[in-house]
Amino acid sequence: MLFGFNGRATRNFLILLVSMHYILFIDRVNLAAAAPVMQQDLGLSNLALGLAFSAFNYSYAPFQLVGGWFADRFGARRTLTVCGLVWSLTTIATGAVTGLASLFGVRLVLGMGEGAPLPAATRAVSKWTPIEKRGTAIGATHAAGRLGAGTAAPIVAFLITWFSWRFSFVAVGILSTLWAVVWWWYFYEDPRQHPRITSAELAALPATDHATLAGSGPVPWRRLIPRVAPLMIVYFCQGWTGWLFVTWMPSLLQKNYGVEIKKSAFLYMALLFSGFFAELIGGMTTDSLLRRTGSLQIARSLMIAGSWVFAVAGLVPVILFHDMVVGVSGFMVTVFFLGFAISPLWTATMDIAPDYAGTSSSLMNASGAVAGILSPVAFAWILDRTGSWTLPFAVSVCLLLFAIVMTYWIRPDRPIETVPSVGRLAVAGE
Repeated sequence: MLFGFNGRATRNFLILLVSMHYILFIDRVNLAAAAPVMQQDLGLSNLALGLAFSAFNYSYAPFQLVGGWFADRFGARRTLTVCGLVWSLTTIATGAVTGLASLFGVRLVLGMGEGAPLPAATRAVSKWTPIEKRGTAIGATHAAGRLGAGTAAPIVAFLITWFSWRFSFVAVGILSTLWAVVWWWYFYEDPRQHPRITSAELAALPATDHATLAGSGPVPWRRLIPRVAPLMIVYFCQGWTGWLFVTWMPSLLQKNYGVEIKKSAFLYMALLFSGFFAELIGGMTTDSLLRRTGSLQIARSLMIAGSWVFAVAGLVPVILFHDMVVGVSGFMVTVFFLGFAISPLWTATMDIAPDYAGTSSSLMNASGAVAGILSPVAFAWILDRTGSWTLPFAVSVCLLLFAIVMTYWIRPDRPIETVPSVGRLAVAGE
């Protein structure tokens, strides 16, 4: 039994998604892990490196929307297979870059390939898991991404030490290709068609219009966007700080606290491991709150707000005191509670739009990607002008305080109904 999920088909489905998130985030943050060596080898300034970091999000943000729509329209099987091949090939190509232009280009294409996987995976979870276990499923899969981000640093550091930074990108790119092949072979859009699923597993799934499994028809944008807008705003605020950890943290540990590359890699891994456990615990907590209170508003919105109060509390001493113990401890608290809020955020997209989970989650995640475009460059700009590695986090404090207030307008207890397609109306008329 995996996190309370019975049945081999469901467990294997979750294992595949857990593996995807793990590999996806290694491919995403390996640039940050290799950045100090690459910056020196390619002769990049801090601002140029910040631009390379942000290139990913220039395409990642719009392709969230394209990918979410595609997943709702054509299903998660096709979407994740194509995306897996794209991000694997661009990761391999990163090993051949010669300067800022080529690095910017491959990161731009990588963002295209990684834009759709999380919305597509969210759609798959909404169809393959019961509502009272969605938080746990999201927590497990997203925690795997945090694990991938955390272990990427020592993995890349090892590959750089024994081989080269170029080889490190080729190795993880090949792993991504293997995953895409397995996903295409194993996954079924409709769990009821899977040859190994049991009647007990099917009985636990929510009642679903079978016509929406392969595709949910036209997306009701006019109703969907206003409902998801509060999530988009708060996820932008969360994403601002989250992307700083993904992009600048290895360099911050080395240059602000004087930690050498191998030790900084393990410290970075420890920070992200706190987020890994937070996302696991957060997923189980939001499900537990839902079972105990029956209130989606408490299990999602209130839990998110409470998490960010503690995230802010972790950042304040980091800004005020230049001390490695204080800094690493404060960052760990912040990473933990940012991760603790992930499951209620993502499950809220399924609560609000059960049949458009791909699109709703893509809208939310796209806003976080926009923050990812802005925050690495803003960090570099503030750093170059002040010389402070921690002052940029003052912006994070302000944004998170604003996000706490905005959580009141997230209403996961008011779902959007499916818009019947012409085909389904004709069947109903019969």
